[in-house]
Amino acid sequence: MKTKYLLIILTALLSESCSKFLDAYPNGDKTRDDVFAFQESVQGLIGRSYDYLGSDYSSKNYNSNETAYLECATDNAVRRSTTDIVVQFAKGELTTGGQAFTRDYWTRDYNAIFLLNLFLKDNRGINSTVLIVPELNKLVTRRLQGEAFGLRAWAERDLLKKFGGKELGGTRILGFPIVKEVLDASQDINLERNTYDECVKQIIADCDSAIKYLPIAHRDYLYSAAYLSDKKEFLGAVNWNRVDGVTMYAIKAMTYLTWASKRFNPANEPARWDSAAKYAAKVMDFKVAASPLGDGYDPTKRVDFTDVYDKSIVWSSRLIENDITMEQVFFPAAANGNGFAPFGDIGATTEFLNAFGDKNGYPISSSTVYDVTKPFDNRDPRFYAQINYNGVGYIPAYSSTTPIYTFETWEPDAQGLNGGKDRAGNGNNVRTNIYVKKFLYGINWKVSSFQRRPRCRFNIRYAHMALAFAEAANQVVGPNGTLYGYSPKTIIGTLRSMKTYDDKTGIPSPDPYLASVATAGKDAFYDLIKNERRIELSFEGERFHDMSRWTDDTQFKALYNKPVHGIKTIKNGTAFTYDLTWEVENRAYNSAYMPLPYDEILRMSKLVQNDGWDKWK
Repeated sequence: MKTKYLLIILTALLSESCSKFLDAYPNGDKTRDDVFAFQESVQGLIGRSYDYLGSDYSSKNYNSNETAYLECATDNAVRRSTTDIVVQFAKGELTTGGQAFTRDYWTRDYNAIFLLNLFLKDNRGINSTVLIVPELNKLVTRRLQGEAFGLRAWAERDLLKKFGGKELGGTRILGFPIVKEVLDASQDINLERNTYDECVKQIIADCDSAIKYLPIAHRDYLYSAAYLSDKKEFLGAVNWNRVDGVTMYAIKAMTYLTWASKRFNPANEPARWDSAAKYAAKVMDFKVAASPLGDGYDPTKRVDFTDVYDKSIVWSSRLIENDITMEQVFFPAAANGNGFAPFGDIGATTEFLNAFGDKNGYPISSSTVYDVTKPFDNRDPRFYAQINYNGVGYIPAYSSTTPIYTFETWEPDAQGLNGGKDRAGNGNNVRTNIYVKKFLYGINWKVSSFQRRPRCRFNIRYAHMALAFAEAANQVVGPNGTLYGYSPKTIIGTLRSMKTYDDKTGIPSPDPYLASVATAGKDAFYDLIKNERRIELSFEGERFHDMSRWTDDTQFKALYNKPVHGIKTIKNGTAFTYDLTWEVENRAYNSAYMPLPYDEILRMSKLVQNDGWDKWK
């Protein structure tokens, strides 16, 4: 018999003995009602929700199950471990014993929703006294009220993104169980999933509620100096990394974009595309607007992932100090020294490399300068900002102007000797012989005290909005049309020509290939947008969900249930030959949807599993 409670509403969260429920609790002797008698605990409800929703230690960078590692469940990357649950998911071998793959998402989102609902219940949060001065108290509690709605919208969108799908054994497109009340673990809890459309409406409603309370952005220049003078501790830039009005517009844009996509919009309703374009344009308008401080974002400049205040950021996680996590994940084992200890965990695929065109912007399939025998030559400038490959030298950003490391991925000779130190199978190296460069700081591990840097995750950045706008507007007005002040062709052209992550010139203008695809029409341009999204948002946790939303079931299987490849490198004296057809791992997805946690399906008779997960029901 199915039990009558929901694991996500942990009894520990309601217990007087739990001191870890809220970081802000000074001790563990408070009940649920006691929270509102202590200002630090009221604010702690919101602070802890930020931790749950991707600002905890493991998710302040891109090294998490939903960003760089989730890329290993796509055709972009392969993980070194062949038994990891992400790999099992991609190979169609994930069993219920590996439910942690999706349970982590489910648990963290609903834990946050529980706290946010507690804050919002009966308006107790906004009516709390967190500061003695009434005017300041109102400022803070209104901001917290807006954050509660905004963070709930983010959690709900995450649940819809991860778990939205067709029901097992039926035809309905379902989302997640909408929970707007504080659930009690002592009562019967048997939730059912709301429809996908109902979930979208809930997310949009929470965004709209948040906008009523939040400033458009947490920026000092939006207030007069006199007004801000005695409020700087509570208002303005001090709240960087917190959600704001622009974040809400961005969440709306991303929610509408998925809702408009093929899998979730079978009638191809144009209003959904229009809404996605509308709110993406609102964010872009704000980001590029001039300010008295001159800190508007210039879309032609590079995105600097080493700068936790990069102007492209719409909303980021809190920062983690002195971090080298991504370097450890992406560098081979031989790149070691002074405690660096890399472990080559994620390698890019040949399929990902082939997404990059040539130096003139043409796909390699129609290039006049690309030579398959020299796959690293004459490539899209963005290629060199994202990939480390055989023979390339690594130049640190600090304390050096010459390479301190050269990647060597060639196979051993006939006697099994003299293989490249970074080749697949040689200790802790990637399995594809293709190393990822994106996000890396350029540390110099050979100096006596190599320089670490702060890192955060850019949860939403300008490129997310630019790509969302281009995709949505293309469906409404085509590549060359204008909608909300922008054209898809212009936006994509800017992304292609902007400075690369390593501050090099992008695809040169004019861009004849871009022009030819725009002339070819909406469908051809949509394919280009998809490829641009694949390149720009790589290793940021978007690829699998894009693969799903862009296809129906037949297309998904045909496009993605196939092997992914690496590059086998053969050394002949000082020359190299490359085999780009070397099969590394097969993809055989059970479904285009992620499975709901198995133990939740067992606990609640009304909870329906996603299609393709017959053994998880």
